Amino acid sequence: MTLKEYYNQELRKKLMADLKITNIMAVPKVVKIVVNVGAGEATVNKGVMEKIKEQMSLITGQNPVITKARISVSAFKLRKGFPIGVKVTLRGKRMDNFLEKFVKIIIPRLRDFKGIAERNIDQNGNLNVGLTEQTIFPEVEFDKIDKTRGLEVTIVTNAKSHEKGKKLFELLGVPFRK
Repeated sequence: MTLKEYYNQELRKKLMADLKITNIMAVPKVVKIVVNVGAGEATVNKGVMEKIKEQMSLITGQNPVITKARISVSAFKLRKGFPIGVKVTLRGKRMDNFLEKFVKIIIPRLRDFKGIAERNIDQNGNLNVGLTEQTIFPEVEFDKIDKTRGLEVTIVTNAKSHEKGKKLFELLGVPFRK
């Protein structure tokens, strides 16, 4: 049973009972997942963006978008319009597959992992997780990476509060610190 089927068949009813929601459309669910990599070194080395873009497409299964600087910052030798990062927004089936992989494969592979802190859920019920390296993803071949880079995963929900978001993520199987 996939995570999506589990959500539709069992988790939705459990969330309705636990959160005392009467309308099934008001039950919190995951809306989208945004995976982001910041590449400050792209101002110096132009070939970095293509390598990061290739790794992100392997990780997410979708072609990433290069983000550009909105303002110029002379202290960082950054000009407006310079490429400084890569992001992917996942929805639908790709989102479901990535979420299942993230919860069941990626999080358990983290070194010295004690659980995700509850403070990573914001007041709107969205979860933000920062990963220190891309090598924990099974799609990335360790021989082909030039440098380990961190990435951020933001799981956006339609939960309207921190408590509802936490309950959703607990039932989805996200391990939190005790």
